[in-house]
Amino acid sequence: MEIAVVKEEKIGNNWKVYLINKNNFELDNVLVSSRGYGQIDGEERKTSVLRHLVGNVDANDYALIEPIDPQVFVLSNEYWVSYYVGSKIYDKKYVFVAGTIKEENLIEIKMIGKRGVLHN
Repeated sequence: MEIAVVKEEKIGNNWKVYLINKNNFELDNVLVSSRGYGQIDGEERKTSVLRHLVGNVDANDYALIEPIDPQVFVLSNEYWVSYYVGSKIYDKKYVFVAGTIKEENLIEIKMIGKRGVLHN
């Protein structure tokens, strides 16, 4: 499983966050909490905590989590993913450290067919 922050080239300066399921099994009842935190000009800042019900994500597929504003790229952006496989619940945290989501870090993300920053 991976999280990708993708630049939507055809839509201008529009970025989106995706969950990529590279497993050979479905993820059920996926819930993602997202938040940003850090310092801007020496002052502590944090965003609201957002919760996204993604639902089920098929094996070797991806799903949109949320659009993301480039203004928060100066903060650390955290995604806490909870999901079921069968009757067991799992969770994993992904943190894009402040300043890592930027043009020079974009790579081709084959499953989505777009360029972005990938966290696995």
